[in-house]
Amino acid sequence: MTGLLQLNNVTKRYRMGEKTIYALDRVNLTVNDGEYLAVTGASGSGKSTLMNIIGCLDRFDQGKYLLDGADVSNLNDDQLAGIRNSKIGFIFQTFNLLPRMTALENVKLPLLYRSARNPDEQAIKALENVGLADRLCHQPNELSGGQRQRVAIARALVTDPELLLADEPTGNLDSRTGEEILQLFEQLHSDGRTIITVTHEAELAARCPRQIVLRDGKIISQTGEKNAVLEHS
Repeated sequence: MTGLLQLNNVTKRYRMGEKTIYALDRVNLTVNDGEYLAVTGASGSGKSTLMNIIGCLDRFDQGKYLLDGADVSNLNDDQLAGIRNSKIGFIFQTFNLLPRMTALENVKLPLLYRSARNPDEQAIKALENVGLADRLCHQPNELSGGQRQRVAIARALVTDPELLLADEPTGNLDSRTGEEILQLFEQLHSDGRTIITVTHEAELAARCPRQIVLRDGKIISQTGEKNAVLEHS
């Protein structure tokens, strides 16, 4: 395994009046190619902040972040947008599908930002890979919750990203549908995908080969992958 991403002493602070709140406090974390990692912790522990920083959606105050060997710590907004579009796929609890677009149109949207060739063909293939070949022309309100999440997963996969980030991916699903999505994630992992999921669901976390626990902006424990590297102050 090789390191896909590395956080070195990453700190994120907020000011609340005269008080400083540490959303992340000197976090050190390495995630290797092909890992399936769950990030857990109580509300306010720093899970979402960590996810946003890894996903190049938020900036941090101190430290260094290497993604695929490149230092993204000081990139400008346009450069970060390029990183997100080329290297990272996002899957959200609320799906974040555009309501007036079909499944096909939602999935091919990231390809349009990069002026990809044959976007329809790539989007159709992505939808076929998540079992939705017969739902190409359906809008989100014509799909079940599980189908909408599969569309969101197809959209995340269509650019063939190096990293998948999932934020509570089964949070809005019933138990049977959630199980189907978990099985899909496990298949993606067995295919070699690198996946990081933020979750408060113990069952989902337990099925990930590696888990880390955050508290007060610090990583306090980990279980799983022996080849993983993690330190904390």
